[in-house]
Formats: sequence, structure tokens, C-alpha cells
Amino acid sequence: MGELAPTIQNIIDQQSLKWIFVGGKGGVGKTTLSCSLGIQLAKVRRRVLIVSTDPAHNISDAFSQKFTKTPTQVEGVENLFAMEIDPVVVNNAYSEDAMEEDNVLAQGRSILVDLASSFPGIDEAMSFGEVMKYFKFLLYGRIHFLTFRLIQDMNFDVVIFDTAPTGHTLRLLSLPDVVEKGIRTFMRLRRTFNPLARQVLLIAVLYTIGSMFGMPEVDSNISQKIDDIYPSIQQISAQFKDREKTTFICVCIAEFLSVYETERLIQELCKLQIDTHNVIVNQLLYPDKAEEFKCRMCAARHRIQSKYLAEIEDLYSDFHIIKLPLQEREVRGVEDLSKFSENLLIPKKLERLTPENL
Repeated sequence: MGELAPTIQNIIDQQSLKWIFVGGKGGVGKTTLSCSLGIQLAKVRRRVLIVSTDPAHNISDAFSQKFTKTPTQVEGVENLFAMEIDPVVVNNAYSEDAMEEDNVLAQGRSILVDLASSFPGIDEAMSFGEVMKYFKFLLYGRIHFLTFRLIQDMNFDVVIFDTAPTGHTLRLLSLPDVVEKGIRTFMRLRRTFNPLARQVLLIAVLYTIGSMFGMPEVDSNISQKIDDIYPSIQQISAQFKDREKTTFICVCIAEFLSVYETERLIQELCKLQIDTHNVIVNQLLYPDKAEEFKCRMCAARHRIQSKYLAEIEDLYSDFHIIKLPLQEREVRGVEDLSKFSENLLIPKKLERLTPENL
């Protein structure tokens, strides 16, 4: 097989794609590239949405326009929209400490223990660890699944996720599987309990949900609601694993830590069965001629980058590897992003220097 094109043209041409994740180590240019990709996709798709799941929310800065948790049109691009969602559940009625995951899980466990101790025999029937997985989903997944459903309801052709650094992103991507497994467990436990034990479990779930989200009252028909959302969760989980629907674009720079984290990310994506076949290497020093490297620091940086770029090309010979030059100034606003985005389709041809001619 010949060398794959060093562009994202394959992403642009794949009309079946619904979900595109752009991720990597912090500080490698994910937001700029997510916005640039959005601009290019808007030229060939009907409605495109960029979603930021990074608490830093740099999309507003990149476009020089304020975005919120509601999809808003990007000024100057009629069919491109953007939104910024908070990946952490925040509730003003409770302190941050009270909303920490461990505290909530401990609270749920405590409730179940207290209730179980009141009814002999219930504690043997209940699997605390499995039930707590369901609570864990409620804490982290509530906003993300509301977002997925909103996106689907608004009928966007393709959605680009400008993700948080690697660890948080992997957690987001594994969420559908975790939730699906947790709800299956909940359903199984619900079927195996006798009526009294089932009622105890329901009370514990209701109380914990209310504590998590500051709800004075929670609909007691939660079992039916879980049954209702389960098909949607299954659909999202299946779409994430479908290479025709979902892909992940890895962004890195040619340095040890970034290359190491990219390899770890790709390995984890394989475990999650999420497609990835594009790696963008950003911020490269590529002079047109050898004599332009008059700066010792530039020459030293280029030697380091050449070393790790060779490793990237060796590791990912079956990937589309897009190499982008370091910019002389910040890329901000639709005009700058539009110009920069052209590099994704027609890479600038720059002479790659070797240590011998530096």
C-alpha cells in the first residue's frame, strides 16, 4: 500500500461521518484545528456543529465570539455552529466538596447500607459495586447525554468535539459503554429483587439523584425513565464503534511527551473500538532553505522535531499524517482560521532538513 495522503481530505469526503473527536495532549492546538476542520466541513455539509468539552472553553477565543451551552451560529459562516458545555456537574445549592464523586458515591453506599440493615437478608442480595456504577453515570454522564440528545434533535449533519486533554476525553468516550453496562446491571438487579428489596433500591436511587442534582422531588417512575433512555444509550454506543459514523483525529507536536501520549491514546481508542486514522503533527519548524536557520535555538528545536517526526511516520505508516508549520502569529477569528484551514487540505511543501545540513 502506498503512502496515504498527508491531508484530512479523507475526513471531508466521508459523508457518513456523524461524530468527529479532535484530541491529544494539552497545548498542541486542538481548538484551532477543531475550528479549522469545522470551517472546511461547512463547505460540503449542510449543518456543522463544534462542541467544546474542555473546561477552558477556547472556542470562544478562537472565533473571537462568545458561545454558550446552546448551539450558536458562527458569525460569517452561515451553516457552522458552536457550543461550550461544562463537563462537570455544578449545583449552587451544594458546595463543590459535596458534589465530589467520591462523596456522592459514599453517600449512596451509606444510604443503601442503612436501608439494608433495616431489612434482614437484603444486604446479601445487593451488589453495591454494580449499583454504584449507575450512580457514577448519573454524576458524570447527565450533561453529556443531554448534549448528545440535543445534538440529535437539532439535526446536525456532523459534530466535531474539541475535547479536553487525553484522560478526560477517554472517560467521555468510554461513557456509553459504562452507562449501558450499568443500566443492564440495574435492570438485572431490579428483576431479581423481591418487591420489598426493589422498593428499598428505588428509594435509595431516588434519594441519591435528588442529592446529586439538588432536586427537591424526583419522579418515582425512574425505572420507566431508565427503560426509555436505554435505547438512546445503545444507539450512541453503537455509533461510536461504527467507523462509518465516528472517527478520532489525534493532534500532537513532535516532542517526546506528546508522541508518548498520542501512542497511549491510540491504544486506548483501539480498546474502545473507536476508529482513528488521522494524526496531525502541529507547530513544526520547517524552513524553506538551510541558511534560514540562523538561530541556534531554532536549529536545536528542528533537530528534536525531526527525530520524533521520523518516529511518528514509522509508528503510523498506515495513518494519514498531516504536518503543519508553526505559525508566525496567533490564529484568531474566522478569517485567520479559514486561511489556516487550507493547510489541512493542501499542506505547504517545505524542505525537511537533516542534521547534516544544519
